[in-house]
Amino acid sequence: MSTKLTRRELAKIGLGLGAAAALGRSAFAQAPAFFRIGTGGTAGTYYPVGGLIANAVSNPPQLVLTAQASNGSVANVNSIVSGALESGFTQADVAYWAHTGTGLFEGKGKIEDLRLLANLYPESIHLVAAKSANIKSVADLKGKRVSMDEPGSGTLVDARIILSGWGLKETDVKADFLKPNQAAERMRDGGLDAFFFVGGYPTSAITELAATGGGIDLVPLAGPEADAIRKQYSFFAADDIPAGTYKDVGAVKTLAVGAQWVTSAKVPDAVVYEVVKGLWSDKTRAALDAGHAKGKMIRKENALAGAGIPVHPGAERFYKEAGLLKG
Repeated sequence: MSTKLTRRELAKIGLGLGAAAALGRSAFAQAPAFFRIGTGGTAGTYYPVGGLIANAVSNPPQLVLTAQASNGSVANVNSIVSGALESGFTQADVAYWAHTGTGLFEGKGKIEDLRLLANLYPESIHLVAAKSANIKSVADLKGKRVSMDEPGSGTLVDARIILSGWGLKETDVKADFLKPNQAAERMRDGGLDAFFFVGGYPTSAITELAATGGGIDLVPLAGPEADAIRKQYSFFAADDIPAGTYKDVGAVKTLAVGAQWVTSAKVPDAVVYEVVKGLWSDKTRAALDAGHAKGKMIRKENALAGAGIPVHPGAERFYKEAGLLKG
């Protein structure tokens, strides 16, 4: 039996199909976007700051951010490349080397898809020494037991640059490769003279060591040697760690690199736009100010400072709307 449909009935069917298609598109648009942030070791600064940002920016079910502990800068970049992470925190120097295929990434090819979400805060280079070791200068590390941080970390790269700046090679020290919390435990037990850590102050591993160990010194990274390092590597900046940051430790001059939040060009623009918009929201501002000493230093006006890699188009859209980038 055949049924003829009137023009009005056909129009109704067409409207119904159109509404269903629109509903489908809407449902697809509302599908949750998962956005992982690679941070660092649990004793460092990346991990707590990443947790604060993830909690504040998440807007489930549409947008879900999670912070994951990792081996730090280099490991995060590699995980972004492999697709194991959507984003991660990294030092400005590591991001630049990765994108240009130079420095640490020499001979490994350029990671041309690496993109900037935001510059976060300065990361101070800590050279922590046991008071009993009597280390007053980088030159005094010769023959000492020194942890350079673990393989894959940005700290290890910078530690080698610092040694070189004072005329030392890695073989001139008794090098170990431990995470900051492991290095602090080893020093507390008398098995280590010094260790390097790059991160925002105060960091819990050093705070606890200063309070419970036999006393620590922060070795200054200043003078002509530091000036020469800054001239050779433009991503380093002069920095100061204030007196009292760690128990019984006075003010010290050091060097710093920017902590940056990076992602891949493959992550959709719409997702990145929402993430960056969330980062600079009032809700996140309140969480950062209340949650960590370094949170207060994460400022929108510095979001593009020291950008050695291209800004992601989704982030670019937000920064143009905020007046931080010209259209």
